[in-house]
Amino acid sequence: MSETPYVPESAMAIVAHPDDIEFGTAGTAAAWVQAGCRMVYVLCTSGEVGIAEKDMTKEQAMAIREREQRAAAAEVGVTEVVFLREPDGMLENTMELRKRLVREIRKHRPEVVLTGDPTVVWVNEGYINHPDHRAASGAAIDAVFPAAGQPHLFEELAAEGLRAHKVRKVFVRGPGSNHSDQVVDISPVFDRKIAALRQHVSQLGDWDPEPMLREWAAKAAEDQPFELGEGWRVVSLVSDEDWEKLKGERW
Repeated sequence: MSETPYVPESAMAIVAHPDDIEFGTAGTAAAWVQAGCRMVYVLCTSGEVGIAEKDMTKEQAMAIREREQRAAAAEVGVTEVVFLREPDGMLENTMELRKRLVREIRKHRPEVVLTGDPTVVWVNEGYINHPDHRAASGAAIDAVFPAAGQPHLFEELAAEGLRAHKVRKVFVRGPGSNHSDQVVDISPVFDRKIAALRQHVSQLGDWDPEPMLREWAAKAAEDQPFELGEGWRVVSLVSDEDWEKLKGERW
């Protein structure tokens, strides 16, 4: 008998830019949402410097990219998209950003947080991991542990009705990461992942991302009993036994 795939009741993806989720996470999001998971996207920036057109203002670019991101989220059934609107291209893992992410974690109370690998710099001979990616992932991890779960850290958030929340698991993914504890089967939802990415017209132009993403997903699923996957390094911060004891409580 095959093991039932793990699907959290709730999850939050924290990334730097619009389209980051679609390249790396949207298959997992689609599979989990289809299975009943409540998913929230948190984007640290709105990608406003990501449209290199001389006559376009950053405000115009922000509106375009936020619209594209909401449309992409809708393709996989995600309706909650949060934009922190930190400056694109200048994102830093500051205490203020950590606090903003703690606020979102305590508000939405995800069982799982998905983010990138902040340690990845050199991806391959032709790509360096974007500093915004590293900053967003680092801030996300620092917000998850220990900040979000410690009631005496950012205790002023209690005035907003936001109490401490311990995240059960962190799923880490990033370009160049070669360690996967878990591979999520995205074969049944791969078309939805591609449809989501195609909403980012300002970034793709006439390029068809399907062949490249199919190759990535097939490689991730090597040695798996399915065709296409997304691989994750999983860190369990709360044991299964403790999670059941604490489930439904407010820390």
